[in-house]
Amino acid sequence: MENWLTEAADGSLILRLHVQPGAKRIGFAGLHGNAAKIRLSAPPVDGKANAALCAFLAEICDAPKSDVRLLSGEASRTKRIRIAPAPNRLSRLRAALAASE
Repeated sequence: MENWLTEAADGSLILRLHVQPGAKRIGFAGLHGNAAKIRLSAPPVDGKANAALCAFLAEICDAPKSDVRLLSGEASRTKRIRIAPAPNRLSRLRAALAASE
């Protein structure tokens, strides 16, 4: 499996991300070291970028927002996200990253 994406024993997905808040466009922007880079238009204040990140990933995975949870990196550009297990989420994430390259 890719460095930025790990499947946990329970089937959930753990993502290692590098986030660029305040960008003009929203979406994956390739890889940044061992993390996937995501651009967000939301500013990095009052948790807006974190909320936008979770909403973006929920949309990509066709999941409810409650299935996407920030594990670490609340005040950092480097974040770990957990996405609850469900069919097709892994392939949707891979496709979204591949489309950005």
